[in-house]
Amino acid sequence: MIYLVAALLVLGAFMMFLTGLGIYRMPDVFTRMHAATKASSLGVALLLLAAILVFRDPMVLTKSLVTILFIFLTAPVAAHLLGRAAYARRTALWEHSVVDEARGKIATAEGEAGGRAG
Repeated sequence: MIYLVAALLVLGAFMMFLTGLGIYRMPDVFTRMHAATKASSLGVALLLLAAILVFRDPMVLTKSLVTILFIFLTAPVAAHLLGRAAYARRTALWEHSVVDEARGKIATAEGEAGGRAG
């Protein structure tokens, strides 16, 4: 059991490290948000699963599972809203971005749909 807990803690910490690394290394706000939400959600879930196994308490189990569910439900929504707001404010895409799927679908800060210069 201790090896499983240790593995969960190491994997969770590694995912959190990858989150920080992704935020630091990614070229634009949109790819940074992807790194922040995907890896950190998994990292937090692994750390909380380790806590469940260590404490073996029904209250810890309940609170941890509710927290995991909350993070899995809210992190993608928050990232989507932040990305949409950044796009509407005309935040620059990475120069090597190939496709702009939001062009013409999201109103920009000036109030026009798809008014991004390209």
